[in-house]
Amino acid sequence: MKGTKVYYKRTWYILLNLTVLLSLLTSCSQENNHGNFIVANVNRVVDGDTVNVSIDGREETVRLLLIDTPETVHPSKPIEPFGPEASHFMKELLTEKEINLELDVGERDKYGRLLAYLYINEKMVNKMLLEKGLARVAYVYEPNTKYVDEFYEIQKKAQKQELGIWSIENYATDNSFYNEENTKEKEDLANSEGCTIKGNINSKGEKIYHTESSPSYKVTKPEKIFCTKEEAETAGFRAVKK
Repeated sequence: MKGTKVYYKRTWYILLNLTVLLSLLTSCSQENNHGNFIVANVNRVVDGDTVNVSIDGREETVRLLLIDTPETVHPSKPIEPFGPEASHFMKELLTEKEINLELDVGERDKYGRLLAYLYINEKMVNKMLLEKGLARVAYVYEPNTKYVDEFYEIQKKAQKQELGIWSIENYATDNSFYNEENTKEKEDLANSEGCTIKGNINSKGEKIYHTESSPSYKVTKPEKIFCTKEEAETAGFRAVKK
């Protein structure tokens, strides 16, 4: 009888130790999973991809990782198509709200801004902007590439549905939105020679030309200039869809 009691006592101690060990391991695992998350409060939205927040009473500017929205407040650029829509979406969603910031490997950019994936109500805002066609995948620099493959898949769906920035042919590219300075320079050169048809290769690799009557003529960045439609078509370009 005494041996049986000793046996059960030892078994109880073993089970207790295993329970404590499992609890510690689970706690460590949770700390590792959430170690790069920061709770913050949004003070104001700067534009579609930048917000001003407070973290433990300290003010910070946060730049959303791996995306870019059209400009609305750039000192040397005009307001770009779908920039106001992106800013409005962010203001409606985030102003004076509590959010979570997930950091990647590199925490700040050269301007001192925090680089983060932003969450509200457990939904990532970076993804939401891509889903709505209000942002493109951009500024993909190692080592901050945790979600880049997933982001490209989301972008492909928005492109296919021609949402937001993808509804204007040749507007959003892999490298930028249209560059007004380069556009104006090429337009001035073309106009001086009497040629005004813009040829552009979009993100899908399609060669498209735009005449002055095309709906997206003004926002199209010309990579080639043609004097006639025949010249554009001979070069392998097609007319923009209206």
